[in-house]
Amino acid sequence: MGSKRRRGRPAKVERVARDRELSVEDNKNDSGGDDEGDKTDILDDKSPSKPLPSPSGTTLLDDVFEIGPKRKKNKPAETGHDGAANPSLFECLKYNGKSIIQAVKQWVEGYEKDPKSALSELLTMLFEACGVKYQFSEGSLDEIDVDDVVIALVNLAKDGEAEDYCNPRQNDIKQKEITAKRKPKQKEFKNFKENLVCFWDNLVLECQNGPLFDQLLFEKCMDYVIALSCTPPRVFRRVATLVGLQLVSSFITVAKTLGGQRETTQRQLNAEKKKRKDGPRVESLEKRLSSTHGKITMTEEMMRKIFTGLFMHRYRDVDPDIRMSCIRYIGSWIVSYPSLFLQDLYLKYLGWTLNDKSAGVRKTSVLALQTLYEVDDNVPSLGLFTERFSNRMVELADDIDVSVAVSAIGLLKQLLRHQLLSDDELGPLYDLLIDEEPVIRRAVGELVYDHLIAQKFSSSHTVSNGEGAESSEIHLGRMLQILREFSSDPILSTYVIDDVWDDMSSMKDWKCIISMLLDENPLIELTDTDATSLVRVLCASVKKATGEKIVPANDNRKIHHTKAQREEFENSRHEITIALIKSYPQLLRKFIADKTKVSSLCEIILYLKLELYSLKRQEPNFCSTLQLIKEAFFKHGEIEILRSGIKALDFCARESQADLQDFAQNKFKELEDESLLKLTSVFSQVEVADDDYSLLVSLRRLYMLQCKKFPLNESLFEDMVGLLKKYNDLGDEVVSLLLLNMYLHILWARKSLDTENPAEALISSLLAKRTTLLEQLEHFLDTLLKSWEEGRTRGPLSSRVCIILAEIWCLFSKAKLAPSKLHALGFYPDIAILKKFWRLSEQQFSISDDTEDEDVNEEYVDVTKLRDSVMTAAAKLVTHDIVPKDFLGSEIIAHYVMHGKSIEDTIKHLITVLKKSAADDIPNLFLGALKRAFQRHVNEISRSDDESLAAKSIAECKELASRLSATFIGAARNIHRLHILKIVNDGIVFAFTDVPKHLPFLEGAVLHFVSRLPASDVNDTIKDVKKRAEKFNPEEDPSGWRPYDKFIEFLREKCSKNEGFQGEKEVHVSRRRGRPRKARNISGKKLFEGKDSSDEEESISESEGEEEEEEQEEEEREPTLRESLGLKSIKLGSLMKLKRGEQQEA
Repeated sequence: MGSKRRRGRPAKVERVARDRELSVEDNKNDSGGDDEGDKTDILDDKSPSKPLPSPSGTTLLDDVFEIGPKRKKNKPAETGHDGAANPSLFECLKYNGKSIIQAVKQWVEGYEKDPKSALSELLTMLFEACGVKYQFSEGSLDEIDVDDVVIALVNLAKDGEAEDYCNPRQNDIKQKEITAKRKPKQKEFKNFKENLVCFWDNLVLECQNGPLFDQLLFEKCMDYVIALSCTPPRVFRRVATLVGLQLVSSFITVAKTLGGQRETTQRQLNAEKKKRKDGPRVESLEKRLSSTHGKITMTEEMMRKIFTGLFMHRYRDVDPDIRMSCIRYIGSWIVSYPSLFLQDLYLKYLGWTLNDKSAGVRKTSVLALQTLYEVDDNVPSLGLFTERFSNRMVELADDIDVSVAVSAIGLLKQLLRHQLLSDDELGPLYDLLIDEEPVIRRAVGELVYDHLIAQKFSSSHTVSNGEGAESSEIHLGRMLQILREFSSDPILSTYVIDDVWDDMSSMKDWKCIISMLLDENPLIELTDTDATSLVRVLCASVKKATGEKIVPANDNRKIHHTKAQREEFENSRHEITIALIKSYPQLLRKFIADKTKVSSLCEIILYLKLELYSLKRQEPNFCSTLQLIKEAFFKHGEIEILRSGIKALDFCARESQADLQDFAQNKFKELEDESLLKLTSVFSQVEVADDDYSLLVSLRRLYMLQCKKFPLNESLFEDMVGLLKKYNDLGDEVVSLLLLNMYLHILWARKSLDTENPAEALISSLLAKRTTLLEQLEHFLDTLLKSWEEGRTRGPLSSRVCIILAEIWCLFSKAKLAPSKLHALGFYPDIAILKKFWRLSEQQFSISDDTEDEDVNEEYVDVTKLRDSVMTAAAKLVTHDIVPKDFLGSEIIAHYVMHGKSIEDTIKHLITVLKKSAADDIPNLFLGALKRAFQRHVNEISRSDDESLAAKSIAECKELASRLSATFIGAARNIHRLHILKIVNDGIVFAFTDVPKHLPFLEGAVLHFVSRLPASDVNDTIKDVKKRAEKFNPEEDPSGWRPYDKFIEFLREKCSKNEGFQGEKEVHVSRRRGRPRKARNISGKKLFEGKDSSDEEESISESEGEEEEEEQEEEEREPTLRESLGLKSIKLGSLMKLKRGEQQEA
């Protein structure tokens, strides 16, 4: 009796489940992923290097081929799907990977008995894996030609009799393409590719002592695999490529085993020859050595055959999954069998695919190169390759795809480790220290630390770079030299510190940093610039060590820390407090007069454990610290210093305990009283001395104070009103701060009211103050609009006036206050004032960074936040129903795509909120926005004859329509079908109100929404438009009716192709923030060249001079951090000097 096998589910139950799954798949109507690939057939030996475009385009990179077989989890069933004891080979691949080894052994035994029958069974399994069923007739295997069989298989695919087991979830392709019927059950084929690879790997290993070298079995298999890999159906190419690549990997395993046997035999032969020159033992060993060498040669010839016939065509396949698989496998071949593959003939493919248009292929190539450079013995053979492609490797660090860029930076670390890159070549890489993407900054920061600070890759790396105080001073000194390049901008300095912080432990050596700042080490002398940078390092490190982000995140998600992280942050706070408890007053006292340092120093107290001052009996140092912070507050007038001082004193007044809290509260009270006293004194002196600076600083202090509490001084409001009315020549920043402080005064007064029983006197007083402030704001609205007409922007003041006005309208919203006892305070803004408000707001959106007033105080610009805050305030009016949506809502949405990422995100959020709270208003809002965008285009045409301006305005209108229509995607198309239809119908009505002047609205706006409708609605739209057009005579103005013709032609073309509009998917391209990809100057052959890349004799050196730049679409990009700050390119020449100087000293 044979061995017992555990059975799976009963056959009847299995068949019922299978039929149920099959019926579900039938409803999905999935067609095959077949296409014409790169048009390479089995007879074409000179295929173009550039992949021809597939009608279906490229597929998603969801399914990535695996290099080798993976160990499967144990499953109970070992029988076939139908419960048979001996499942077929294809059944093993489908259902039970565990039985593959046994099936292979049984098949080899059958092959040894009847080769033709077994080979026919094997090839049938290969065809079934490709998704088609084909049976060889008895005795026809030797007679039939491979090409005839493959052509028959392709015809089956054309007839729709093929299934795609490798990628059952692939999208359908168009009907006019070569289609394949795919109805696989996804659960059954979940591990199909893994099982397929495992089968062929086990087959080669099982045959290595027999059929592998009979020149029949694998010769025939390779012929069919190579032929199938060059066919148009994509599923054929996928399966054949996977099998062929795995065969080479398995052949390498056999060759390595034979190589070990050859070495053993050679040693035995050499030892035997020392004993005797001739004899049966020597003859036997020589025969064995010759046989082994012959098998290795034959195995390598099979590798070359697959490489030439399959790889050299498929590495440039139109399917990125196939290209990715090819590059991944060749990378593993080079590493595992360098005696054959570690040469320029094979390395060049890794270099060429660094330029692939698919990010997944580029990343695969980079990862393969990383593995290659990790082996030190490979480096000498990579000299020419590195010379040709190192520039491209550096460029990939700024790739548009983040994962590719991060992988490329890891590759550059390997090149630096082997000293294959010069410092000059790394220059562009250092720009990425301030990239928008955190993962890229982090990767570059790690490289900078290893290369420039720790100098791990330097030949002069010595023990002095190890741990200890001396090492911390050395590393901090090198870091300060890097920060000299960013000394003028604290934001960029913070970015660099954040990049390196995780790797640089010396930044957490608090005692060393403090010692360097206090000049306690006579061997180290800090310049003023270095001292400023070191203070920034200290402050940023304190924040990082206590869990605070020092660089804003790309998203606003709240970060949740684990218990272990929170404990680590507490321990860091304890260590920092202990280190600073005595030296903190010394640092403040030393740098209290330096405005560039004192702000950062004042902030540090926010991260200390104040209770340690009592536990360590250091109350005098605490008192000295607060006194010095108060002195700094009154010694300087800069916004940042005032803000940090107020925050520090307020924190101590709230968080300290017992006597220390009383002292902190008294200090805060003293600061408040002294600030008000100085302000009152300045108010009285303005009439005499006209001291604008003293007034400015006093108003700044009052603003910072009112941000924390309400100063109980009623006369302040009247004094500020008096200044505005009396003096018309006050500076814009003074006026802005006066209005801002008046608003904060009203805000505090409004919050202090008792909502349950408000006093009438307080309400009357508040109404009077509100009226006064509104009068001043309306006055400045008119004044500023007049200034804009005269060509004077006055942007900061305009922004502040708009923001305060919007906040006042929100604070006293009648809709919000009507149900309460404060209803007397509610009111609606006048529509005339609202229109002036929006006119002034629009003027600010049109300002470019280059046209801002050069003499505007940077601190003032930072406080008011300018245009972004204006748009946020305006959007707030719409979302809270403060003003009519039909006016301001449409006006705001019309600016969706015009003013950069920040404003775009604000409007996008506004649309999201309106879709939830006021969905019925969306059609009117969208159409109103489109009309306003189109009207801008009409005005541009009438105002100027410049065609470029007109083209830009209509392009903005089209982009707006595209982005708004894109909000109706997926299921939202069915849910909001009536909304889309209303936009289309009303848009058509608008287009025919003024013919032909408004006809471009059809093509520029309506067309994008029509494409979101089902085909039946599209046909109705065509009929409606044509019926309206019958009332006019297009022959009177043919050029004016051209947009109408294009509109009708586009819709007819869509309907004639029977393309389901509902089936279209919104394509989202993942774009990296930061710089665009740099212009390429690549030394080395490109992937998609016109020259035949299958010429095996071509070397890397011969490819020079034949390069062709791959066409890249110029993608829209967001302004970089450096661009938004108006910064020029970073010059890091001193970084090179730093390393070279230290190497010379060493």
